[in-house]
Amino acid sequence: MNDTKTHFGFEEIQEADKVRRVAGVFDSVAQRYDLMNDVMSGGMHRLWKAFTIAKSGVREGSRVLDVAGGTGDLSLAFAKRAGKTGQVWLTDINNAMLTRGRDRLCDKGYLLPVAQCNAEKLPFPDDYFDCCTVAFGLRNMTHKDVALAEMKRILKPGGRLLVLEFSQVWKPLSPAYDFYSFNIIPKIGQLLVNDQDSYRYLAESIRVHPDQETMKSMMEQVGLERVEYFNLTLGVVALHRGFKF
Repeated sequence: MNDTKTHFGFEEIQEADKVRRVAGVFDSVAQRYDLMNDVMSGGMHRLWKAFTIAKSGVREGSRVLDVAGGTGDLSLAFAKRAGKTGQVWLTDINNAMLTRGRDRLCDKGYLLPVAQCNAEKLPFPDDYFDCCTVAFGLRNMTHKDVALAEMKRILKPGGRLLVLEFSQVWKPLSPAYDFYSFNIIPKIGQLLVNDQDSYRYLAESIRVHPDQETMKSMMEQVGLERVEYFNLTLGVVALHRGFKF
């Protein structure tokens, strides 16, 4: 039996339990996930994702993998850029989120390929994609280093990995940010989704996620090069970008 421990927010649990617990969170919030994103961020998540698209280098004919793509915001934007000659895959480990994303894309006229899979074991060949992204999903993964190595593996030489994730906020802003995260967000979750526990977990998961420099080092350790990061909204979010050569 695997007795290795990992984080579930501030709680320490068995590794084997994390996938199930995280699945429970996203099963609960899937149907109103987009509404909650807009309310919690004041719509800022749209600007963060637009910045990611701008830094991706995706163009007509590109092959793109959207890991933990959830309700499909990035997949839709990439599909518009990659055009009819490109290929964009939407993947997520959670069926409720993936179904929601697939339906949203279909409603907008985009029939993209989708796959329910674990980012630590991607079902794609080596050297296949021009770009891989993971937005607000890496912090929920048990073995982040394994997932990063998998995302690097499926990239072509010259391909880019972009990681958009909540990060370490500018220090003077921390008290106000902590108050908002732990007092306001769970109440919004209770009001809109009838689930404050899931949003308390999401706030906690941000605090145990690696900071900007640690994340940069992790990407370098799996072999990505020219790794850099961009702090957005005073470090509330950071976009990391690395290349495979």
